[in-house]
Amino acid sequence: MSSKILPRDFYARSVVDVAKDLVGMRLVRIFDSKRISGIILETEAYDGENDLACHARLGKTKRNAVMFGDPGHAYVYFTYGMHWCLNCVTGPQGYPAAVLIRTIQPIEGISFIVTNRPGAKEKDWCNGPAKLTRALSIDGNFNDTDLCDKKNNLLIEKGIQITQQSIISSSRIGIGSVPEPWRSKAWNFKIAMPENS
Repeated sequence: MSSKILPRDFYARSVVDVAKDLVGMRLVRIFDSKRISGIILETEAYDGENDLACHARLGKTKRNAVMFGDPGHAYVYFTYGMHWCLNCVTGPQGYPAAVLIRTIQPIEGISFIVTNRPGAKEKDWCNGPAKLTRALSIDGNFNDTDLCDKKNNLLIEKGIQITQQSIISSSRIGIGSVPEPWRSKAWNFKIAMPENS
């Protein structure tokens, strides 16, 4: 099956729609001409300056400037003084919205991931935004990477077909101090997993 990089217009839509549609797509990291990839299992939407859980809530800063740029670029930020998180910029240029990639299921480059996640159980390799960036060696150097350009080392491709019935939505994680209605927005999207999986 030939690879298919998601086009710019995929990202140039409502952040909530993009977050839903990214579930099932394939995140690809190229390292030394080798592919490390995984199917995206969980995402979260962050929607502009009015969204009090969004980094853009206080306006444009050096940290979040990429969010105000072209859709289809990576927004990679550092948090808690130790973790990198990967996001995809969405919507029209100038509107700061992005999708956080929270979880992937590794498909390619397993030995690379094992090396980067020593001691971690397989189920814990990439089941969190900081875990997956560590597993794929994604850091601040990837901030503003064009995810639509095949020459780059970070891309998102078409993945597997996911039915809307297979996706469950819930409130976003780790934003307990954010006021309503933003705290309860059901903008976390993930594949419904069987019990005991």
